[in-house]
Amino acid sequence: MNTKPFPPGLGENAVVVTRVADRQWHALDDDLVVGRGHAEHRPDGRLFVSIDAWHDAAFDRLAEAMSAQLPAPLYTVVDEADVELTAGWRRAGFTIRRREWEYVVPTDPRVTGLEAVLPPPGVTIVPAGQADESLLRAVDRAIRDEVEATVGWRSMPAEVIPRPEGDTVVDPSAYAVAAAPDRYLGLIRVVRVKRPRIGLVAVRAGEQRRGIARALLAHALGTLHRSGSTAAWTEVHASNRAASALFEGVGARPLSSNLELVR
Repeated sequence: MNTKPFPPGLGENAVVVTRVADRQWHALDDDLVVGRGHAEHRPDGRLFVSIDAWHDAAFDRLAEAMSAQLPAPLYTVVDEADVELTAGWRRAGFTIRRREWEYVVPTDPRVTGLEAVLPPPGVTIVPAGQADESLLRAVDRAIRDEVEATVGWRSMPAEVIPRPEGDTVVDPSAYAVAAAPDRYLGLIRVVRVKRPRIGLVAVRAGEQRRGIARALLAHALGTLHRSGSTAAWTEVHASNRAASALFEGVGARPLSSNLELVR
């Protein structure tokens, strides 16, 4: 968004907002489109809004109309470097819910230093597509419950993968796991759409600090490297220092930070 004060000939009071389609709005000034708004449900069920406006007044009118016509809560995501856009949403009553760093992660083990990393004794890495689905779902649920009972699941990367209500493991083939003889101890999810994305790395609370997360990361990055991918991407909640340390320790570089705001 590039908003500016209205130039001569365009006036704040002249802006009219019209709903032109389901979840689409236009801001008009004397039949000239000076802004567009859009709303969509993300796969996780939350309703996200976006606005592209020429001027502050058009943005404010669109935000006001959309907030009045859509059910709360409403969410939006902005690049933290876009100060004007962030200020616009703050004027509209949105507050910062989370800050997330985006990292680019090298896959070459000679760069990551993970070439010789192995899981601890008694633990094996089960490659993606080979995990037992019932054990996978059990460890996923156990980890989610542990996180929710402490820092809260909101401290984990935002999930935008489509999933049915109540199903937190949408595509079992995307997960590699760390396995003990009788149960799974941790997991890593890698999704390949436009580019490889590490959506989650997590280990059960009682099994942490044993090198399991690092072994899972070594496996996933090594697999990507052998398939021809030179880099992967991931997001880390700004408050999750352990996750930041894990990725920065293998040479990951922060690219940008995003803000998720909610009204």
